[in-house]
Amino acid sequence: MVELQEATVYWDAAQKSVIMKQGVMETQGVAYGYFNDSLLVSGWGVLEIRAGYGEMTQEDETTYFLAGYLEGYLTAEQMFSHYSNIYPQLITDDKVLNPLKRFLSKQDRWAREQVKLRRSSDPLWLHMGLILAQLDGLQAGAAHWAKSKHREPLSALEVQFLNGVGDLLDLVPALTPRSNSSAGSSSFRMPGMGHCTALIKVLPGFENVLFGHSSWYAYAATMRIYKHWDFRLSDTHVATGKMSFSSYPGFLMSLDDFYLLGSGLLMTQTTNSVFNGSLFSRLGPHSLLAWHRVRLANSLARSGQEWALVFSKHNSGTYNSQYMVLDLSRVSLGHSIRPGALTVVEQIPGKVTHSDQTQALRRGYWPSYNVPFHADIYNLSGYGVMWRRHGEDFSYDLCPRAKLLRRDQAKVSDLSSLKHIMRYNNYRRDPYTKGHPCKTICCRNDLRPRRPRPGGCYDTKVTDYQMALQLAAEAINGPTTQGGLRPFSWRSFNSTPHHGLPLVYNFTFVTMRPTLQRP
Repeated sequence: MVELQEATVYWDAAQKSVIMKQGVMETQGVAYGYFNDSLLVSGWGVLEIRAGYGEMTQEDETTYFLAGYLEGYLTAEQMFSHYSNIYPQLITDDKVLNPLKRFLSKQDRWAREQVKLRRSSDPLWLHMGLILAQLDGLQAGAAHWAKSKHREPLSALEVQFLNGVGDLLDLVPALTPRSNSSAGSSSFRMPGMGHCTALIKVLPGFENVLFGHSSWYAYAATMRIYKHWDFRLSDTHVATGKMSFSSYPGFLMSLDDFYLLGSGLLMTQTTNSVFNGSLFSRLGPHSLLAWHRVRLANSLARSGQEWALVFSKHNSGTYNSQYMVLDLSRVSLGHSIRPGALTVVEQIPGKVTHSDQTQALRRGYWPSYNVPFHADIYNLSGYGVMWRRHGEDFSYDLCPRAKLLRRDQAKVSDLSSLKHIMRYNNYRRDPYTKGHPCKTICCRNDLRPRRPRPGGCYDTKVTDYQMALQLAAEAINGPTTQGGLRPFSWRSFNSTPHHGLPLVYNFTFVTMRPTLQRP
């Protein structure tokens, strides 16, 4: 049973309060939209919100607060479920809780202080104030729903926790107290599972550009919502208020990341590990978390170079990743791909490096698979040491996915073949996978013969040049079944929290496009 909820919110300036109208979308409202709770039917919920187009002119801060409020109200039930599923994935040692709470609290306080001090002189801090207003609105809207259901609302810290999930992947181990370890052994961290595979493919005659991403993480995180936002702002520094992206309940960003932006930029990312634990001494709360900087860069940047420069500011050193920014304005199909079409950005604690990789794109493709491209990031992160100790899984050129993508990218000619490669898992027969269900494009950790775990590659999103101009994509939720692999079922992993999630994942691709506005 698919449940569609519509609502409109207004701002009562005299009472300084929100007026909520349920069951209707009124274009004169400050924010209006719908949530289609179709997760169990298609694998995805769909949220669309339009804000700032009403009859009454509002401050941008009010627009963002009410957009957050509407999202919080419409998706609160999913926020509760997602929090209960994801918390035990991240917090396995209670000793980290107090240091983590202190860090997040100090970071939030510092960011809000900087907004007050600098918003009148710096567009970055002005827009950071809008993001924080949206976050406050999200919590308030979810609390409104919780009150109507006589439930305890999510706290500010719990909403920060949700939005900081990517950052917590680095923060939690960095803040976890270490005991009985010598300095030598504690400075080097062993690898966990990689996070994500991405491929940008240009056809031989520049006839098309194809853009694909598959997320890897715990299957407990598969409560998916695809979001379309259209926010009209008065701030002239903003490049766009329109974005469509794969996301999750309570997240004001993608996390995957997979963004189609109204500015003509597309952005995706795969995470990189930081094995050199000594780098985490550079972490501090007087910084902007990765999710903040991604949001700022997405909104303020008009080019890949600008995106990299905005993202580099106030680096938290958390959620260390390779970001790929594709600028469609630099692509003329069938004619040319101009410098600046592809900007690759990589982050570690204390450093952000970026370069124009358009030349690689002209040669046919750009792959991404959790190994840093830039030599300085690669070496400082400790990949060189890991290669020497543990073999070519840590080599940029020779790890399994590098080989697979190099071999098979030439077969990609359209969206169908892009979907095929991004869901690829032939671990039993492919010589490059060595019989391992995760040494491939779309990992199935649950199929490991020893110590199987409910995690791996659990989605794919694809688009191409023409679709991306319309902010449209196709997306599938769930572990791959390609090559006859059995669909994942929670029956074998019932002890892992999976509130509100499908029992079995056997979905197909769904087309995602905004319906309330023309891009």
